[in-house]
Amino acid sequence: MPYLLKTEPTTYSFEDLERDGKTVWDGISNPQALLNLRSMKPGEKLVIYHSNVGKAAVGLAKVLSVDPTDTKNPKIVIAPVKRLKTEKTLNEMREASVFKDSILFRQFRLSVVPLTEAQYDWLTT
Repeated sequence: MPYLLKTEPTTYSFEDLERDGKTVWDGISNPQALLNLRSMKPGEKLVIYHSNVGKAAVGLAKVLSVDPTDTKNPKIVIAPVKRLKTEKTLNEMREASVFKDSILFRQFRLSVVPLTEAQYDWLTT
């Protein structure tokens, strides 16, 4: 299952992930987001979304490893794949029929959002 990961680019941007080559995705406190993190598996596809500044899906990443033993702070290591050719803005997502019933717009502050394959495909084309 693909996921959308929200990050504030002034704190940690997709460019930072590209520079670092990989990172532990942490700092999550929302119980639903933590459940989504613990559900991840190595190799799963990720979309990196810049929140607050930009408000757009900007890049692709993948899960390298998952260590869910600490349920309050699972260690999810991710790596960049590539920058999106065309960023998809929050307004474009809101208007796209593929996101009609998405949790992205029901639990707006959720920082780790599961995506359907159709939503992932829409974001990456």
